Amino acid sequence: MGVPFERNSASRPLDLFGFELRKYRKKANFTQDRLAATTRFSRSLLGFIERGQRTPSRDLAQRCDDALGAGGELVRLWANLSGEVSPHWFRGWLGVEQEAHTLHTWQPLVVPGLLQTEEYARAILRGKAGIQDRELEQFVAARLERQIVLARDVPPMLRVVLDEGVLHRPVGGQEVMRHQIQRLLEACASPRITIQVLPLALGVTTGVLGGFVIAQLPGSPDTVYLESALNGQVTNRPEDVEAIHATYDTIRVQAHPQHVSTELIREAERRWT
Repeated sequence: MGVPFERNSASRPLDLFGFELRKYRKKANFTQDRLAATTRFSRSLLGFIERGQRTPSRDLAQRCDDALGAGGELVRLWANLSGEVSPHWFRGWLGVEQEAHTLHTWQPLVVPGLLQTEEYARAILRGKAGIQDRELEQFVAARLERQIVLARDVPPMLRVVLDEGVLHRPVGGQEVMRHQIQRLLEACASPRITIQVLPLALGVTTGVLGGFVIAQLPGSPDTVYLESALNGQVTNRPEDVEAIHATYDTIRVQAHPQHVSTELIREAERRWT
């Protein structure tokens, strides 16, 4: 099952919430005036929210959800919008990822979150010690919602370097891996996404202790997200950013070019098929 890029044309979480609110309102045959009267929020505020120009409160999301019979969907979208379902140390990264014009990532163990299928993401997140089923589904939904950034009219450039082992690690089983590898091949066809594979045969040890993402933002210093076994870290300290850039450059220069990498991904697809 592929990621839901075609769900709608929303470019930001606020746009997505507004799109979904308007969808559920029309499905319930509510005018904005009727919804305003039912929820006791002003019609002008509801209009701003539907246009993605104001951030809704949890109370508003809950009242609209109840009034329109959305089954908790609007509250879930609000939770993702607010970062409620994300770990506290990750929330600072969400806005950075949304604003970046270019994202560079190195992943030694798993497919990066922005390219994960639902089943692959679920298999990865299920490995978190002590996670409950409800938490798991919230985390999966939040990860998939993040991927909307790649469906914008002008999405960020995404530059991925994967360790070759990622293509062969049996996350979730054969069927999950087959769909995930197919998703990578779809991504390779995008003019704004490149995927390079670092060959196992080289025995490169640079970066094996953890993945990272470098976000380049318009008019702002680069920001990096560093993965770890406990908590991730978001930083824009110049010395940290410089060190991560150096590591990324060292890894990328030893990776296969994209056309060779794409063929390796195709070979992996045949293996999982």
